[in-house]
Amino acid sequence: MTDTPATVTRTYYVLSLGTTLAASLIWGINTIFLLDAGLSNLEAFAANAFFTAGMVLFEVPTGIVADMWGRRISFLLGTVTLAATTGLYVLLWQLRAPFWQWAVVSLLLGLGFTFFSGATEAWLVDALTATGYTGALEAVFARAQVLGGVGMLGGSIAGGYLAQATDLGVPFLVRAGVLVVVFVLAAVLMRDLGFTPRRDGRPLAEMRRLVADSTRYGWRIPAVKYLMLAAPFTGGASIYVFYALQPHLLNLYGDPRAYGVAGLVAAIVAGAQILGGLLAPWIRTRFRLRTSVLLLAEGVGAVAVVLIGAVANFWVVVGLIVCWGLVFTAAAPVRQAYLNGLIPSRQRATILSFDSLMGSTGGIVAQPALGRAADVWGYPTSFVLGGVVSALALPFVLRSRAERTAADHGVTGTPAAGPPEPPDVEPRSGS
Repeated sequence: MTDTPATVTRTYYVLSLGTTLAASLIWGINTIFLLDAGLSNLEAFAANAFFTAGMVLFEVPTGIVADMWGRRISFLLGTVTLAATTGLYVLLWQLRAPFWQWAVVSLLLGLGFTFFSGATEAWLVDALTATGYTGALEAVFARAQVLGGVGMLGGSIAGGYLAQATDLGVPFLVRAGVLVVVFVLAAVLMRDLGFTPRRDGRPLAEMRRLVADSTRYGWRIPAVKYLMLAAPFTGGASIYVFYALQPHLLNLYGDPRAYGVAGLVAAIVAGAQILGGLLAPWIRTRFRLRTSVLLLAEGVGAVAVVLIGAVANFWVVVGLIVCWGLVFTAAAPVRQAYLNGLIPSRQRATILSFDSLMGSTGGIVAQPALGRAADVWGYPTSFVLGGVVSALALPFVLRSRAERTAADHGVTGTPAAGPPEPPDVEPRSGS
């Protein structure tokens, strides 16, 4: 098979569709599944926090796997790990296992997702560069988001109604089966292009290099640093809101076993993802700076979350969920292009994983804290608090904007060679 930008993007789209379809089969019922297993709100969101903690703990090691042994191997390991841990979730549910077992398996579930984060996006950007792609990265990310939205829409609706027609464990088993199919597709279609794995490296030395690279190309580049500092607030609030909306909508609807309605949350976000992906390239042309799009999304999203908590009407809340999902999904491709324009190829998987780690860190604190707020004061109050947490990201995006980087103005989306070396860091050769 001849490697061209078209074949690279098709592979990326297929894998994005497959992984999102698999993941979303349980997104609409995950919180209800945990509560049905006998966990309290605090324990259910603490289990989710352990999943997020797993993403934080394993981002560094799996980033090393992607940079040392290849992005393809990292992706394949992710599908296997997620399929196995999804099966373990069903076992724990059947056994009504104690909380500590949920915590352990949730950590391992987080491990599975970290094999994807950073590596897949890094594979795409490097492969496009190697095959001579000259178009806009926003366009590729936006199309992938649309396809991911289609997968999420189908998966979330199917998962909700599968659970309603059978039981809450069936969508998890179907998810594991879809991941096996994705593994086969990736093994056949995916090849590392524009990147040579460093398989002779030593893990501990690579870990030290990761810390150095995260500092050099992330923390000491102000525009990247402030964007990453915003991530814990946005990520922490968003993951809580997404999962807490499932039981909250059932409460507003008045039927605790209407699992199809619970799946509506993920379906709405999926529809917003499709529309947001279609609108993202157009929205980008309406703003001179990429950070303008990010600021608008952060502000509108925070207000929408506060109103979700303040309004008690089912259909009004559904409309607010649409608004919340749309602004973030429309801004996501812009953020991806902005961040990729600030980091070099060799450290791309590493820095993207570190960015994902920062977003996950917020979820470790926000989920159990807001879950406890839901136990004590109810879901509406927890959403108001979540909106306040989300708004704390705005000052950091403003600081990133103040750096006036070329990536903020970029319109071609061509991957950058990387930011200049900070003056207080010894210059280092790279590829």
